[in-house]
Amino acid sequence: RCQRWVENCRRADLEDKTPDQLNKHYRLCAKHFETSMICRSSPYRTVLRDNAVPTIFDLTSHLNNPHSRHRKRIKELSEDEIRTLKQQKIEEAFEREQATQELNESNEQNTVSEEGGEEQEEEAAPLTLEERENKDYLKSLFEILILMGKQNIPLDGHNVDELPEGIFTSDNFQALLEYRINAGDEVLRKRFEMTAVNLEYCSKTQQKQMLEICESCVREETLREVRDSHFFSIVTDEVVDIAGEEHLPVLVRFVDESHNLREEFIGFLPYEADPEILAVKFHTTITEKWGLNMEYCRGQAYIVSSGFASKMKVVATRLLEKYPQAVYTLCSSCALNVWLAKSVPVVGVSIALGTIEEVCCLFNQSPQLLAELENTISVLYQNNKDKGNELKEICRSQWTGRHDTFEVLVDLIQALVLCLDAVSSDSSIRWNNFIVGRAFVLSSALTDFDFIVTIVILKNILSFTRAFGKNLQGQTSDVFFAASSLTAVLHSLNEVMENIEVYHEFWFEEATNLATKLDVQIKLPGKFRRAQQGSLDSEVTSENYYKEILSVPTVEHIIQELKDIFSEQHLKALKCLSLVPSVMGQLKFNTSEEHHADMYKNDLPNPDTLSAELHCWRIKWKHRGKDIELPATIYEALHLPDIKFFPNVYVLLKVLCILPVMKVENEKYEIGRKRLKAYLKNTLTEQRSSNLALLNINFDIKHDLDLMVDTYIKLYP
Repeated sequence: RCQRWVENCRRADLEDKTPDQLNKHYRLCAKHFETSMICRSSPYRTVLRDNAVPTIFDLTSHLNNPHSRHRKRIKELSEDEIRTLKQQKIEEAFEREQATQELNESNEQNTVSEEGGEEQEEEAAPLTLEERENKDYLKSLFEILILMGKQNIPLDGHNVDELPEGIFTSDNFQALLEYRINAGDEVLRKRFEMTAVNLEYCSKTQQKQMLEICESCVREETLREVRDSHFFSIVTDEVVDIAGEEHLPVLVRFVDESHNLREEFIGFLPYEADPEILAVKFHTTITEKWGLNMEYCRGQAYIVSSGFASKMKVVATRLLEKYPQAVYTLCSSCALNVWLAKSVPVVGVSIALGTIEEVCCLFNQSPQLLAELENTISVLYQNNKDKGNELKEICRSQWTGRHDTFEVLVDLIQALVLCLDAVSSDSSIRWNNFIVGRAFVLSSALTDFDFIVTIVILKNILSFTRAFGKNLQGQTSDVFFAASSLTAVLHSLNEVMENIEVYHEFWFEEATNLATKLDVQIKLPGKFRRAQQGSLDSEVTSENYYKEILSVPTVEHIIQELKDIFSEQHLKALKCLSLVPSVMGQLKFNTSEEHHADMYKNDLPNPDTLSAELHCWRIKWKHRGKDIELPATIYEALHLPDIKFFPNVYVLLKVLCILPVMKVENEKYEIGRKRLKAYLKNTLTEQRSSNLALLNINFDIKHDLDLMVDTYIKLYP
């Protein structure tokens, strides 16, 4: 490579140099390289690609410029020539200095004679000793804050309530600062050597200001990659409690320059009870505070806790009104049936879902309790060991997120109740008070007839969408064919709605049989009976009550929700998956992506040649060699060595890839969500910080301390 560089530069005088000498003593300007040869992965440095070769040279300009001809020549100059050149430079510099009149005449002459006429770039005024020390001091503070974020160390140490009056103890930040001083940090020692030991070295306000800058700089590294990629999607996770306030975690999906689909956490957004205010703040934060252009947003998805769904739907609608191409979709990390159940606006359903989560959480917290449940399953299913082993395997997983959660729960409920009853009535010291108390409360919740009816009705209604939802989380071809099966799913649910009397009768009978098996009394909910006392219309049967309050609204809601989430635009986008060669092969290469790709026409680099390019793409795969396998996923197609020869196909695949409904093929690029879950699991609610959380979750992102210090000095002079 060195040899090629020398040849291209026309430098015969360097041909006998070794690569090591060339590397150490010679440099080549970046202007001589094509932009495609330069990798700008960071704003702080420019890196050449491994195969970079200089190709841009103006080999004629020196003919018109005598000065440059002398300057570029490598041969040794004679003394006369050197004198002439120096004289020319002195005269040029003298004229320039005279024109600007920045210095007096004597200074001009001194400068010209001392510098030998060399051109000097204007440099920034050098820092004073005080300014340099201040910068070093701030850098030390930022280093401590970044360490605390990465290692998940809360800012506060001991709680004030824990300490006797008059006792001062350092918070964690100050303790680390003192430790650093004791370890020999001269900058900090000079700063604080005269400070009283019971005073804060750095106020809470200053810590907060610096943390906000840390968070902003770390986030900006990810957002810069997102902007370089152009297209992205926004995903939010379930509302979380950060130090007593509700926040929405926000993640962004994009394809990076290595063609990998990534899902990264970019911050928390304070949650608002009013959906309209939330929609405005959501939009303002993303566009103004974080600087993302929503015109490039191609998808949005919201994983919500039960009860929050309707509010997030308002946010989605408002964004769609402004940006019609930000398609509202399901998120690949959430099963369709779980998502639909959480979105049902019926109080009984929300309560049932909360109970299920608590039961799962209790058994996951205690291995002994899980072993007890497995023993109970073994006894109950001793005549059907295969079924028993299957249920035991399910219990060891996070079964509340499965497509068939409610089928599993109906099969498990008897074992759960028997196990919890045995624990709550155990008089030995085998179980601690917390587990005994929770077991009693949860056993009572599971044996409430309202809960039993709810899970049985949800199981039956969601059985119509189970296969459809499973395919959406399957292979690319499964997702493509699932889009075509939506009509059949909606047809089945409409048929259920038309004959709801008959269907509900069967569902209610199943619920009463299960209640009888668990020795649960069949009755109306207590709150309803109390409300109806003295009322003339108190002849309502349990069956009719649950039909009106649960079955009808749930079926209606699920039909409407499926229509909303699988809009015409969303289905069109999924039909474009026939671009993936394996799907194309299953369709015998008889596909028509042009019609469906219309919605992305403005995103394409060469829309006029789309039809011809798609034809070439089909021919390429139809007449491939026998030993060549068809790429089965978008991920594989994007990593083809010749994908850049199909620029329109490349952009279409990139846009399809970032739709939240598409799963992240390579797990190592989905770490944002996993780290978020780990942070929330490992950090006490009152010790959580939205700033430190971002540093902890994105601990491997490069950060520039000098940039943080400069930003801080500008914002808080």
